Order: sequence, then structure tokens, then C-alpha cells
Amino acid sequence: MKIYQTNEIKNIALLGSKGSGKTTLAEAMLFECGVIKRRGTIEAKNTVCDYFPVEKEYGYSVFSTVFYAEFLGKKLNVIDCPGADDFVGNAITALNVTDTGVILIDAQYGVEVGTQNIFRTASSLHKPIIFAINQLDGEKADYDNVIEQMREIFGKKVVAIQYPLACGAGFNSMIDVLLMKKYSWGPDGGVPTIEDIPADQLEKAQELHQQLVEAAAENDETLMEKFFEQGHLSEDEMREGIRKGLITNSIYPVFCVSALKDMGVRRMMEFLGNVVPFVEDMPAPVDTEGQEVKPDSNGPLSIFMFKTTVEPHLGEVQYFKVMSGTLTAGTDLDNITRGSKERIAQIYCVCGQIKTQVDKLCAGDIGATVKLKDVRTGNTLDEKGCEIAFDFIKFPAPKYQRAIRPVTESDAEKLSGILTRMHEEDPTWEIVQSKELKQTILSGQGEFHLRTLKWRVENNDKLPIIFEEPKIPYRETITKAARADYRHKKQSGGAGQFGEVHLIIEPYYEGMPAPDSYRFGNQEFKMNVRDTQEIPLEWGGKLVVCNCIVGGAIDARFIPAIVKGLMERMEQGPLTGSYARDVRVCIYDGKMHPVDSNEISFKLAGRNAFSEAFRNANPKILEPVYDVDVMVPADVMGDVMSDLQGRRAIIMGMSSENGFEKITAKVPLKEMSSYSTALSSITGGRSSFTMKFASYELVPGDVQDKLLKDYAEKNTDE
Repeated sequence: MKIYQTNEIKNIALLGSKGSGKTTLAEAMLFECGVIKRRGTIEAKNTVCDYFPVEKEYGYSVFSTVFYAEFLGKKLNVIDCPGADDFVGNAITALNVTDTGVILIDAQYGVEVGTQNIFRTASSLHKPIIFAINQLDGEKADYDNVIEQMREIFGKKVVAIQYPLACGAGFNSMIDVLLMKKYSWGPDGGVPTIEDIPADQLEKAQELHQQLVEAAAENDETLMEKFFEQGHLSEDEMREGIRKGLITNSIYPVFCVSALKDMGVRRMMEFLGNVVPFVEDMPAPVDTEGQEVKPDSNGPLSIFMFKTTVEPHLGEVQYFKVMSGTLTAGTDLDNITRGSKERIAQIYCVCGQIKTQVDKLCAGDIGATVKLKDVRTGNTLDEKGCEIAFDFIKFPAPKYQRAIRPVTESDAEKLSGILTRMHEEDPTWEIVQSKELKQTILSGQGEFHLRTLKWRVENNDKLPIIFEEPKIPYRETITKAARADYRHKKQSGGAGQFGEVHLIIEPYYEGMPAPDSYRFGNQEFKMNVRDTQEIPLEWGGKLVVCNCIVGGAIDARFIPAIVKGLMERMEQGPLTGSYARDVRVCIYDGKMHPVDSNEISFKLAGRNAFSEAFRNANPKILEPVYDVDVMVPADVMGDVMSDLQGRRAIIMGMSSENGFEKITAKVPLKEMSSYSTALSSITGGRSSFTMKFASYELVPGDVQDKLLKDYAEKNTDE
């Protein structure tokens, strides 16, 4: 295989909503450039891009797939990304290592929520965007409606390169207003017949051509002047103007294709090969030090590992992009991220399962390697003496959680290893061993995202697992001051145990004044603060301990033991065993025994005094509340609002955004457990949402009563 130079390489992400036809388009592209001799289909389970067993089982993409196409003397590295919102991490990764996004839109359904989400991501990364309206041969295809919708949502930057002469079953021809030619195909697609534009289409074609010329000229002053002088531009001048417009995100060209029938695919590939920017045309990526790293084949060698898969007969396959320099097989590199050394023994160019071994890859190229010892997704490998590091991929917060455990407890360690490997393959699968909840919490982007992992563990690794509702990380706190004392006394032969602690607790808030005096009933307690400890709690909030002991009632050496007893109770609150937070404790009196007092006695006395005071301080349970943004079509807005209100949501606002309604709400985490599934059911999969932790808030009285009852029953059972 030819070694391509940086100025011959283009990296492209293939994007779009679920069912828009990306994998089918990838098959047509591979067929057009001769990589495959026969196009596979999703139904036959023989496509190049969907080759993992779980993808064949479900019938659509779960992982992003890298493939290359040698076309017009260029190398197009393409990453076919899953369309389901649950697998958005793959699309985010692909956009970060490619230079252009091709977004497919289903001509039957138009711009969907998933389309907008991925467009938003691509725009935020300043990637050139090309739209391809696919499935124009579909029964409900409506090109005019889709293009109008696109302009309404994405603005005037949407410019048609082509338009079909008919949609639906009759789609077999289109007008290309860049080349000003008519393209038509036979029933099997493939090589088109190219003719002059028919007289009845000439006026419309000329109007769209003029719009395209104006859009191209806007991106270059020289072209603009020429356009004003002559009223037209040559084909090459238009290509140059469009290329510059793509780089500055000031033009979104629109193509027409039927990926299934291979109509319009070659023409679009010609545009990708001739017009879209090369790697070196795009702004250089920035390393962790904020320095630009240009894709220079003669520069220092640095490669970024962006993807890991585990494949039959090969084991771990690591995918990388050559950020700088030229990588040669057999090169020794330093893993800057982990501080280890690696040898890149073999280099492959990849087409799904097909791996073609090559001797070297130049800056900007994408490849894969195997049998690395200590490399993780997101690591940077550099040649000796080079200290470049990259960390530019930012994933969205998880939206769906389940507790996970093996059916057989003895398989816990095996499951832990599998989950670690899964996280390497898809970093949006997050695994946390929760000491607080005593559960392994698996988080992801949706129910299907987690169900996919379950299928793989049970079918590929043959390990039965159970998903359970995760416990909620409640917090306990108090709402008024309370006083208690406790004497711990134990005598059982020999040295005994004795410790007595008197304390007052109250709610803590930042900046509160030092304690002065308290009144309980007719008795007043004056405080003389000798020492204050502020203990930030790892689960949020603080424990503040004021030593107000006077007259040596408790020796200073026992104070740390009392604090230890307080912390034990903060870690297992008296109400439900949840973490407690935001409490100030004043230890103001107590008693010692000259022989029997010791640390354990005061730890137990402090812990029990705290428990009694806590129960008398009008304790409350706090629950985690999240900020939730929901994007919904207007026709289902009412149903979504009703569902949210049934989840104890507080609606904070509503707005319109690019043809969709946006609902902003605060919702308790407890109520978000099955929201991903419910929202999909209510809206037919046309909505999406994001959620972010906001704060801890008091639970309603009826909810608190139920939690206390459940906790009491659980303790009785145990």
C-alpha cells in the first residue's frame, strides 16, 4: 500500500441519527473505491463496519469503525459512528481526531434531535460540516421539506450542491448545481449517466448555482471581487471558495444520496477528495501546555491513542492518530501519560476487520497497532526527548445508572476485570465501587447503552450478571440545636472503661459566628471556645468541632478520640445510615476516671452522645437534585411536562431552540432512574436530555417517612 503524505490525507467522521444509513453509506464508499467487491447489508449481517457480534445481534452500530478509501490519489480516513444517542462518546472521539464531519439526514424524517446534538458538538469543535440527505428513495422522502427545515435550524449557511428531480420510489436522478449537470442512474445505481440539465430545470438550477457561487465567493476577497466583475466563478474557483468556507464554518454544503442503491455516493466522494480540507489545512491541535502541534511529518514523533477494541485472534487493538512526525514499524516510544515504554512493532491501516500491515504512517494519518503492554485510551506516546501530551476529548456526563453484580459472588473479581476492559473500549461507560452505597455502580448514556454492555458480558464473556436499581446517596443533616450527654462505663475485671461527654450540636453554614451561648429550657450554657477543627467531608459539607472544655473536665489527649467517634456517626447517620453533613459540635463538659478512662471509652461516649443529640435536632434527609434539560418536539411537549411533574420536578423554564422545545427543570435523582426509557417511549425516540448535579435538597415529609420506615424494616430483617 502507498505511503500517503500529510498533504494527501483527509480525515472524516460519518455522523447522523440512528437509522440514517451511515453503515450502508460506508459500504457504498468502500465499494466505489474498490476495497470491497460486493456491498454487504445490515440484514445479511455482513457489512464491513458492523462486525462485532453485538452489532449483528441488534442490527445497528454500537462502536465507531475506522476505514480508509484510496480515492483520486488521496487517502480518506473515515470513522463510521453509531447514531444512537446512547453511543455519543464514539462520535465525540471521532470528531476530535478527524477534520470534517459528514452528517447524514434521513429524507423521510428530516432533522432529528440526534442530528442537532451531533451538529452542536461538531460546531463547538469548529469542524467543517457537510450534509448528505440520504434515503431519498424512501416512501416518505421529502427533499424540499427537509432542506427548508435545515435552513430554519442551521441557518443560511446551508447551501444545496444538488437537488433530486423526484423523491420516493421514483428517485433515480438529480441536478448538480456545482457542475451544472444532470446525474441519473439505472435500477442498480453505481456509475451514473451525466447529461446537460433539461430545459425545464435550467432556471431553478441556475438560481441555486448563483446562490452557491455567492456563498463560495464570500469566503475570499479575491473571489468576491472577481464575482462582482464577471458575475460568475470557474469550477476550480468555486471549489477553493467552498474549501475556505468549510474551514471557517461559513458554509454547509448539502448532497443527495441513496446509500442503499449507491446513487450519488461517488459524486459525494469526489467532493470529499477534491474540496474538503486536508489535515494540514485545519487549525493545529493544542497540547496540554496550550501549544499548537502542527501535523509536520518531519517534526518530533507523537501519536495519540484514541480508541481500544478487543478483537478475536488479535486481542487488544489500539487505534491512534499520528499527531506529528512519521511513525515507522519497530519504533520505541515513551508513554508520556503513564510513564512507561512501548514498542510499536506492527502498524496497520484499517477497514473494519480488515487490517493491512504498512511500514510507516505520516503526520495526520490514522492507524492501529496490537500487543502494547501498558497503553490506555487517551494516552500520548512520544519519541525520546519529546514531551508533547494531549487531553482534548471531553465526554458528556452519564444519564443512566444501574448497580451491577455477578450472579455468583465468587465472580466479582472477574467482573471487575471485564468492566475495566469495557471502560477502555468506551470511556462513557463509567464504573465506580461505591463504599457509601456498597454497590458497584455502572453509569452510561442510556438504558440501551448499559443493556449492550450486559449482552456482551453475558454472551462474549459467558458471565451472568444482574442489574439492580442503584441506591440513592442520601445525606442527613439537622435543622436546630440540641444537647445530649452520654456516659460510657464498663467494668469486667481488671481495667475498666469510663468516659463521659456532654455536647451541643447545631446546623452549620459557611461564615457562621463562633458559638457564644445556648439555652435549652430554663438552662443556659455558656461556651468558651479553646480550639476549633473544620473537617471537610469527602461526600460534601463539613463537620466543625469546637473544644469548649473548661477546668480540665476532659483531658485534651482524649479530644481526637471523641472526634473519631463523631466521624463514625457522620459516616453512618442515625436516620438511614447515609452520610451526614453540615453539623457543628461543641464539646463543653464531661468526666474522666484516673484509671479507667482511655481513648476507646471517649470515642464511644462521643459517638453515642452525638447520635442522641442528632435525633433531637429535628433531623432531615437530603436528596441529590439534578438540573435536567430536555429537548422535545412541540407536539409532545405537554406529555413530557406531565411526566416530569409526576417525577417531583420543578420546571424552571421553557424556550424554543432550532425547531425544538427546551424544558429546563430540577429533578430528584431518585425520579430519574428510568427517565431515559420513559422519554424515549413518550416521544418515539425523538427527544434527548442532559442532566447535571445541582445540589442536595430536603426531601418532602412523606418521602422521609417512607425512607425511615424502609430503613427500620431492613435493620429488623438483618
